[in-house]
Amino acid sequence: MKITRLFAALPVLMLALVACTTTGFGGGQLAGPGAQEEPVAFSWSSTDGGMSGTMTAALPNVSYQGRFFQITQQTRGEVLTPLWTHWNRGWYDWPYWSGPVSPPYPATQFITFYSGKVVATLESPGNQRMRCRFHLVEPARGMSGGGEGQCQLSDGRLVQAVFPGK
Repeated sequence: MKITRLFAALPVLMLALVACTTTGFGGGQLAGPGAQEEPVAFSWSSTDGGMSGTMTAALPNVSYQGRFFQITQQTRGEVLTPLWTHWNRGWYDWPYWSGPVSPPYPATQFITFYSGKVVATLESPGNQRMRCRFHLVEPARGMSGGGEGQCQLSDGRLVQAVFPGK
């Protein structure tokens, strides 16, 4: 009798899990000096409304996967620390502000100042990396609200990316 109830409740539980997951997609173009442009397909999945989750960037010959985070007033610095570890000098050489300089304010203010921004570090099976920074159109809706930005591969090539809103 208990097993019958479990099987009867299973579809409801599955629906609840699916209802809590938000997914989306985006696209872009990879370009670099002397290289031909390549299309890039992005997809993302989140269980908190698009504020954080997993992201995939698929190029014609390789895919990158990793985590993304929207920086909000509630974001804790230690959550973002893994994003900086594989890059030369963190992200100070490719900052979210206007030049390769140290920020003119304490690091604790970074989180409050950059509300509505998304950062991600993605990795390929061959340990190549892609770092991304996006600006959201509707920050309160997370990635679901759409946005655009840029990613940089380990070799310096750039991807211009766009995520349509839902």
